[in-house]
Amino acid sequence: MDGFRRNIEQKVDRLAQSFPAVIILGARQCGKSTLSQIMRPDWNYIDLENPNHYQLIADDPVLFFRENPQRLIIDEAQQLPMLFEVLRGVIDADRSLKNRFILTGSASFDLMKNISESLAGRVGIVELSAFKVNKMQQQPLPGLYQIFEQKISTDAVPFLKTLTPHTDITALKQALLKGGYPEPALSDDPVFHQDWMENYFDTYINRDMRTLFPRIDLIKYRRVLAMLSHLSGTIINKSEIARSIEASEKTVRDYIDIVTGTYFWRQLEAFTTSKVKTTLKLPKGHFRDSGLTLFLQNIHTTDELTHYPFLGRTFESFIVEELIKGIEAGNARNVRYCHFRTKAGAEIGFVVEGSFGLLPIEIKYQSSTPKKQLTALQKFVDLHKLPLGILVNNSTEVRMLSDNIIQIPAGCV
Repeated sequence: MDGFRRNIEQKVDRLAQSFPAVIILGARQCGKSTLSQIMRPDWNYIDLENPNHYQLIADDPVLFFRENPQRLIIDEAQQLPMLFEVLRGVIDADRSLKNRFILTGSASFDLMKNISESLAGRVGIVELSAFKVNKMQQQPLPGLYQIFEQKISTDAVPFLKTLTPHTDITALKQALLKGGYPEPALSDDPVFHQDWMENYFDTYINRDMRTLFPRIDLIKYRRVLAMLSHLSGTIINKSEIARSIEASEKTVRDYIDIVTGTYFWRQLEAFTTSKVKTTLKLPKGHFRDSGLTLFLQNIHTTDELTHYPFLGRTFESFIVEELIKGIEAGNARNVRYCHFRTKAGAEIGFVVEGSFGLLPIEIKYQSSTPKKQLTALQKFVDLHKLPLGILVNNSTEVRMLSDNIIQIPAGCV
């Protein structure tokens, strides 16, 4: 896997030049350990899930950091909360020294609390997702993401027109089916893929959840996960889920927070604006890895995927994650990811806002999209006086669909 460099590496290096420590967050098995060791091959590596490594720090953390004041990778840092306070003292002893530590973590609850309490201002934070399609194909980050490096204007159109797809619909469907976890994504053995997903999911339920939340009702939690896999890509109504599993709405809300905090689930908040009084304010959510979503829905082959009744919304979630992975690899600031929907049913699947401005993106599975399906997108662009709106679909060419709506093939994402 050493040849599969990650899109996020430049960002990690940039933060390392500004902070004494960088923490890489993400789901288990998404490649955090591999990334940190590839980027810093000559640094000392400590895995806190290894009992011997754990005791090495836990027995006397002050002495450990005295002997290891820099060039240190600490994997699964949430396993030892005490290290954060000790690390603060180590960093504060010489705040001018940067690029000293890389930490990784796979559960954001206590970890983020410890960071905010002990390491605020001392650590750069990076979130690592599973593989993006371009990395599975060993290709560079698509050119599309250059538009997020500055304010988006109509000047971006000539550049966007030069884009060409780096992959086709057949390869995209394979990527959709496999997902992005490195081991199963890089394997051509479908049996291994299913075995890996089954064991990964069982380990998450029966080990991670028991460790992180000893009092959790695992039966109800598993039911919530099953329902979320079915609802992935839709507006999430927690009260309906609560009735289905015979639990309180608070329990469902807590469980969704857990799924989100362990990087399995992404919740897109509703984009609200004073320009539209009838905006629906419920969040939209999806499983972050399409391979895991489809595994939980018992979709294992491209033929089953083709006939899957929810292929459209699964594809939309897949493209949203691909877009987020690309944007996060760059230098955009203050980025917010949303969806937009009115009570009358007009909707836009993905709205992204940041230092580059506001950009609505509609996503459709088909290769040709009728203009009537772009009414909401066109109205949004006009209402907010935006220079551009984007339609991502399975077309083969970039072209203007109106004065300010441009079609981008999914193969360019």
